[in-house]
Amino acid sequence: MLSFDRITQRPGVMGGKACIRGLRVTVGTIVAKIGAGRTFEDLLADYPYLERDDLLAPLRGVAR
Repeated sequence: MLSFDRITQRPGVMGGKACIRGLRVTVGTIVAKIGAGRTFEDLLADYPYLERDDLLAPLRGVAR
């Protein structure tokens, strides 16, 4: 069973898009940047308030 405890979706945050831990970083943004070749290290430098597990959470659903 998948757990999406790091992915939240609230109407008042980013127009209701799925976000990482309620922050203003959408799942779509993370997936797109990884798809464009950005590394986890790049993303963690760009978004220092994110953790490695935050980046893995959206990919766990895609990989199944």
